[in-house]
Amino acid sequence: MKISFMTLGCPAWDLDTICTRGREYGFEGVDFRGSLDEIDIPRLPEFTTQAAATRRKLTAAGLTVSGISTSIRVCVPEERTRNLEEARRTIAVAQEFETVNIRVFGGGNLEHYSRRELAKYGCDCVESILTLDGARELHWLFETHDLWVQAQDCRLLLDHIPDPAFGALWDMGHTWRVGREEPADSWAAIGARTGYTHVKDAVYDPASPLAMEDGWHYVAPGTGDLPLAASIQLLKENGYQGWLLFEHEKRWHSNLPEPEEIFPAFVSWVKPLIQSENSHLN
Repeated sequence: MKISFMTLGCPAWDLDTICTRGREYGFEGVDFRGSLDEIDIPRLPEFTTQAAATRRKLTAAGLTVSGISTSIRVCVPEERTRNLEEARRTIAVAQEFETVNIRVFGGGNLEHYSRRELAKYGCDCVESILTLDGARELHWLFETHDLWVQAQDCRLLLDHIPDPAFGALWDMGHTWRVGREEPADSWAAIGARTGYTHVKDAVYDPASPLAMEDGWHYVAPGTGDLPLAASIQLLKENGYQGWLLFEHEKRWHSNLPEPEEIFPAFVSWVKPLIQSENSHLN
């Protein structure tokens, strides 16, 4: 397994800082979810007209673009046109940076549609995306998030969209903290189609000033209540060879630790967990 960080966790870093710090801390990849003031990176020249220069900087720093995190919500029929427009822009960037992992959301509104209807809308949207030039060369991965967290619901969405170009992004915090399910149960539902992962830790402390609406707040990986080590062990046992992505939500929660503190802490924590596997592969 390889380790990556998301730019959501370093919203104030410019590209040069991303390259310098990423290399310094020992990461192998970076997932772009925004850059400075823009959340939609295909709108920035650094990823379009200036993409070659950006790629050279990343390569010199030993960093691969592990994925691109979009705002696409495939199960929202009202956003179909916007989804296709964003998908088209994202495909062009993915091709420039030779990455295949594209994060999408399921989303949807259960007040207006049944979950099965939402899954059907998701299928229709994904099928439309896959008609775009270059789309089938990529892996469109829905995050275990929003309405699609618990195993039975994730399985429903995957069953409705059986195309191998569509799969799951396992946010191992959401499935336990929000879905209240053991890692083995989540893996049983999505494991065979898991192409990417998100890692973050949290504690339940409603009295804390840092607590979110559900009473949880984020902490350094390995110091919280989430079964992250067990989840990573499950990945290893099942031969997962993809990315472990540290998703630090600094852009959305400004009171979280600075990336200069939390990013190296993640690397120090995670490397021993995957070291035995990587040593075996060598």
